[in-house]
Formats: sequence, C-alpha cells, structure tokens
Amino acid sequence: MPQTSAAITAERKHSHVDICLHREVCFDGQDTGLSSWRFEHNAAPEIDAAEVDLSTVFLGRKIGMPLMISSMTGGYGEALSLNQTLAEAAERYRIPLGVGSMRQALEGSSHRESFAIVRRSAPSVPVYANIGAPEVAAGLSSVQLSTMIDLIEADALIVHLNPAQELFQPEGSTAFRGFLDKLHDITATIPVPVIAKEVGCGISAATARKLADAGVIAIDVAGAGGISWQKVEECRYTERFHHEDRFSPSALGELLNWGIPTAECLTGIAALKQQHPEYATLGVVSSGGIRNGLDIAKSIALGADMAASAQQLLKALHAGALDSTIRTWANDLKAVMFLTGSASIEELKKAPIHKQP
Repeated sequence: MPQTSAAITAERKHSHVDICLHREVCFDGQDTGLSSWRFEHNAAPEIDAAEVDLSTVFLGRKIGMPLMISSMTGGYGEALSLNQTLAEAAERYRIPLGVGSMRQALEGSSHRESFAIVRRSAPSVPVYANIGAPEVAAGLSSVQLSTMIDLIEADALIVHLNPAQELFQPEGSTAFRGFLDKLHDITATIPVPVIAKEVGCGISAATARKLADAGVIAIDVAGAGGISWQKVEECRYTERFHHEDRFSPSALGELLNWGIPTAECLTGIAALKQQHPEYATLGVVSSGGIRNGLDIAKSIALGADMAASAQQLLKALHAGALDSTIRTWANDLKAVMFLTGSASIEELKKAPIHKQP
C-alpha cells in the first residue's frame, strides 16, 4: 500500500534527525566567519563578575539568556520525548524554544501531541510555531494557521526559508513564486508576530529588507557554517536512488557548501538597520554554527539580539549533556561579558569587536 503524505513526512522528519546526529553534514568549505572577529580586552572592566546579568528581552518577553533552542523536531513518534526534554530545559533556563516544521500537524492529527507537549512542558517561556516557505507560497488557510498557533499556544510563527534544501530534497518543493505576497497576507492577519528563518544558507541584508517589508518582525539569519541541509538531503537522495547524477562533480562541492557565512549575515543586516531607520527595530537572531557561548557573545556584538542552536543542543541531548552544555555556554558568555566590561546584554552589544586580517 502506498504511503500517505503524512507518513512520508513523518519518515522524512525522523531521517533528518538521524542524519544530523550520525553523519558528517556540516559545512566543510567555509565556516561561520565568527572566528575572524576578536573582542577588545578591557583590563579595567569596573564591574564585578558576579554583577553580570545574562537576561534580556526578545519580542517584548524577558528571557534568562540570549539563547534559543532552535527548530528541530516534531511530527513523528520519537519526537514527543525529544520535544518534552527540550521544552523542560527551555523552562528551566527561561529561554525560547522553536518547534520543528508543523507541516505534519496540518496533514493529520496522529502526531500533533509531539508538538502540543512543548507548551505543557514550557508554560512560561516563548514558544514559536514553524512552517516552511513552500507551504506559505502554496497558500495556508486561516484554519491551518490557527491550528499551528493554537496547538502550542505560540508566541510567534517562524517561517523557514529553505530553497537550497528543497532543491536537494528527493520530494522537495521548489515552488517559491508568490511567497512574499502570501507572507505579507499572513503577517497582516495572524495575531502573533512572524519570524523569518533560513535553515543554513543565510539571509542577506537585501533579502532581510524584503522580508521586513512583508511584515516580518525578526530575522533568524541561520547562516552557513553549521548544518548543510543540502548535504542532509543529498544523503537521503543517494540512499533512496543509489546514484549521484543530478549535478556535475565539479559543481557539487560548492553547491553543498552554498550560503552566506553567519557573521556576514549579521554585519550586513546591522548595516541595513543603521543606514535605514525604518528597519531599526527589526529583531535579529544569530544561528548557523553556534557552538559555544563565545559564538553567542560575538553574534550579539555583531548585531544579534540573541543566538540559536539546533544540532549542537540535539547532540548534547542525546549524549545526556543538554543541561551541562547550556550551563557551559552561559559561563562562556559571562566570561566574555566580564572581560569586556559588559554588565548587561545591552552593554555587550556596544562592546568593541574587531575583524582580524
């Protein structure tokens, strides 16, 4: 019997997590660009280390530190326990959590509990719903939008932009025409703000401007340097069809590493906000290769309001080290703040940071 659309989606979601955990699918042709930046040391910080406050505000909500557990899972059996554990950690550390794509929740009710568990496990922190640009371009009804938002009592809706992933995905949809108009319709009608997020290829300043003009209130750059979803989908493609003849070998390496480094996305959008006051309030999230608290600190100094991580925290969860990883990243961030004389996240945003030659 042929698989249903919902069953195919569930299988894909499960394989995505498995590949990200066990295969080498990170960028190898370039890094995030964050390693090229160095903070200016403050030898007379005029603060006590104990005074450093990691709390900040994002989209009007106070959070414990500038870190989001990024969109990962949902829509298949094992995702329920994963999402519950991630949500419980988000609640403990008072940090936001984004769920994985909720397409599965729109295709049927069998796995909606894997999403609903998030709000029950994280009742007091921001939780973000998530749907893909192809679904937006195809058109989402008011009922579908309400289903996603109501299922997790979402504080915002993430719309993830993934043209490169869809291009490589065996069953992907590359029908993006009309997306921005449909996105504008959504931002004008739903009761929660919309965050636009790439999945690993980055968002340029020019694209950020178009997204903001469509009503998006925040940008998650998800730049190159972390997971290459082209590599993830190429793994799935070759496993399914047992051949590699879609792209020429001389082009494939660059296509698999296609994208804008995270740091370049941040500096580009920071310049946009500085040069055009109408975009000054646009929220910015740094993701794509965030691996420690130093990366979080550099991201904030380069213009982000907070950082987000998916693969590193998912690996930590599977290793039984999720809590210790979050605590270690918090300690990294505190160290940078003390050494730059930044008692608050707002002060860290102004800390001198220089690009190395």
